[in-house]
Amino acid sequence: MPKGSNYAERLALRRGQHAMRRKIFSKSLVRKMDQYITMPVTAEIADNLHAGDYVYLSGTLYVARDAAHKRLVELLEQTEKEYYEQLAGAGGNRQNLTEPEQEELAGKLREALPFPIENATVYYMGPSPARDGRPIGSAGPTTASRMDKYAPRLLDLGQKAMIGKGKRTQEVKEAVMRNHGVYFAAVGGAGALLSKCIRKSETVCYEDLGAEAVLKLEVENFPVIVVIDSEGNNLYDSAAGEYEKK
Repeated sequence: MPKGSNYAERLALRRGQHAMRRKIFSKSLVRKMDQYITMPVTAEIADNLHAGDYVYLSGTLYVARDAAHKRLVELLEQTEKEYYEQLAGAGGNRQNLTEPEQEELAGKLREALPFPIENATVYYMGPSPARDGRPIGSAGPTTASRMDKYAPRLLDLGQKAMIGKGKRTQEVKEAVMRNHGVYFAAVGGAGALLSKCIRKSETVCYEDLGAEAVLKLEVENFPVIVVIDSEGNNLYDSAAGEYEKK
């Protein structure tokens, strides 16, 4: 059997993944399916995910918490305001955009954002400082409800996946459904183990926010569970229902 620090890390991570399963959901509440996905998460991929699926994500994802989300939406609002002002100056109607104008505005909004939002996965997380030789520190999820008032806007612009912890509002659920998206949960309290799945980290913008800056991460087999799928099935609701039956 191989020895050394790499083996110890893999073993610890595997134990953590099993602990994640035992900690959150009993076997009776989940679909027995593991999926390994290379991002970006497209609508087709999201439509094949179901509440309760275990998913291991690899590839690029972005990190943003509430302070960053506030700035992102403010940027969108300013861009939208400038577009309408330009349209009004050219004799356009602010209230009733034509279909080509709607498409043009959506394109300008996507271009205004500091990272490509189309099919993006956004992780709600604020990492601790990285230790020597590591790309990032502890990387556990933050409470997703903090982003609920911002998430529908980003989903409507093309974002496909969110990673956090905790329940979401009905508005977020509806946005997930109409945009063929997905809400994943990562396990709170397992930030040190989750960080071992992160291979690279770089700051994208809002560095003045410190731990809440927008980051770009490269991850490998990052473990999450589907909570809200594109059909609107919600694992938290089904788990509560099963518990009440007992």
